[in-house]
Amino acid sequence: MRNSAQMSQSGILLLLVTCPLLSILHSVTCKAESGHLGDNDPDRCMRHHFVETITHPIYKCNSKMVLLARCEGHCSHTSRSDPLISFSSVLKQPFKSTCFCCRPHTSKLKAVRLRCSGGTRITATYRYILACNCEECS
Repeated sequence: MRNSAQMSQSGILLLLVTCPLLSILHSVTCKAESGHLGDNDPDRCMRHHFVETITHPIYKCNSKMVLLARCEGHCSHTSRSDPLISFSSVLKQPFKSTCFCCRPHTSKLKAVRLRCSGGTRITATYRYILACNCEECS
């Protein structure tokens, strides 16, 4: 992993962290995503990279290693449950709950082609997470 620092004209120090693909393939975790300046909590909601091997569950195809990302961590918002008032004798939902989850905010569709026996090719698709956010759970 390589770190470099730059000083802007306003005096804010920007820390740039890069994770080359080779270091990620060798099980190095890169944790420099979607945070706010001054947010030093290592368990906050952020994107984590990992490598997965894609294989077809039925056909005999060559497997491929791909770089994926997941959202993981906690959100600093407080969860709560408020009682609901009803004029009915049966309360189907007695509470309104609010909570926040670490979820993908932006992603893009990616595809990988696997070469299978007999010369056929099969395409596997997945969403690659670009950024994570704390969003209200549904």
